[in-house]
Amino acid sequence: MKSTLLVSAALLTLVSSFPAQAQTAPVKLRFVSLAWQTQAIAAVKDAVAGCDAANKNIQVDYQQVSWDSIQDYLTTSFQAKNVPDVFHYESTPVMEFAAQGVLTDLSKLIPAEMKTDIAPGAWATVTAEGGAIYGVPFLWESLITIYNKDLFKAAGIRVPTIAKPWSWAEFQAASKKLTVDKNGDGKPEQYGSAFGLRSPTNRIMNLALGFGGDYFYKDGGKYVMRVGDKEKALLKILMDMQYTSKSAAPEGLTAQSPELFSGFFSGKFAMLPGIGVWARQTIAETGPKNLNWGVLPPIKATTQEQGSATQTLSIPAASTHKKEATQFITCFVSRVNNGKLAAGDWLFPTRQSSLRGAPFQNEANGWRVASASAKYLTMAPYQEVKGYTEVKNKVLTPTFQQMLAGRLSVDDAAKQIEQQGNAILAKYYK
Repeated sequence: MKSTLLVSAALLTLVSSFPAQAQTAPVKLRFVSLAWQTQAIAAVKDAVAGCDAANKNIQVDYQQVSWDSIQDYLTTSFQAKNVPDVFHYESTPVMEFAAQGVLTDLSKLIPAEMKTDIAPGAWATVTAEGGAIYGVPFLWESLITIYNKDLFKAAGIRVPTIAKPWSWAEFQAASKKLTVDKNGDGKPEQYGSAFGLRSPTNRIMNLALGFGGDYFYKDGGKYVMRVGDKEKALLKILMDMQYTSKSAAPEGLTAQSPELFSGFFSGKFAMLPGIGVWARQTIAETGPKNLNWGVLPPIKATTQEQGSATQTLSIPAASTHKKEATQFITCFVSRVNNGKLAAGDWLFPTRQSSLRGAPFQNEANGWRVASASAKYLTMAPYQEVKGYTEVKNKVLTPTFQQMLAGRLSVDDAAKQIEQQGNAILAKYYK
């Protein structure tokens, strides 16, 4: 009995000398999302849940942050080195963060299948000189024109098509024809167009590309600002419509696009030109049930090109789970998920295979015409300019606002932008 106890004790000692085989805990990732519409949030949460289920070794903590606070949130996170493993943002500020060295170069981590399927123009928005990639672009949008079909029919206006789009001159003529003083008091009760121009810079910078107006030009490896005839073309059209032909509603000068919906719903505005493709959701879900509306193709200047930033997913350099974060992004931006995420936001998927599927090719809610505009999206030069945010906030936006308010001519605005803009750029390109 004593010998048996001695043997048992010896075996117990031997066994206890080996480390226990603990079960490996899943890697926890923190994912910051900027989805804000109900459909979009649901699509994001479904995609996250699907990725969690597909890979039990990686589990994702979903964190909601608003577009209004994300810049400050990330700046603080990078300074404190308390970063999310994956975050959702926009390509222009992402590339500014990349220049600070706080993001992971994803060029060697992205699967080949994803690399070839996502549109080249989308990759351009997140690719630095030398080929480093600092985000996976998964959503983007175009600027479209939403129109009232009944008002067009009553005025005998030809509806432009994908195959035969309007020129800007044709658009201006239609806007003038659709501007009507119904009671003869000298003030129109119906305007052909309403532009939301309270914050005009993004719209002007992106639409100017169709005229060949880049605003930013490389000179000896440095960016400089030039506002010539190509840049002035769109500015002259906007000023003509506001102050000469008066075919654009004055309310648009101090309004954001969503504030113009009520006028569109009531028939006061026949067109909402240069509005984001996302606006269709508001019209479809909150507009009058009898509202007969549609989407027009991009207006053609020299080309129909538009600049477009992309919504992106990036991995901070301080993340300790870069491999797992890349696996999550690969799952999150799968062909199926990319389509669902874009449809939930009423935007476009960057995956070309997703864009070819439903609902993006349906006639309902203007999807087919809107989706056709995606082929004209490209990266505007401003997206890779160091110091662009400062130039935008301190020069472009206030100068455009002064011009649109009638306090500056187009030529004077051009001179002010060049002088003040180049003074700021000189700090960044020494």
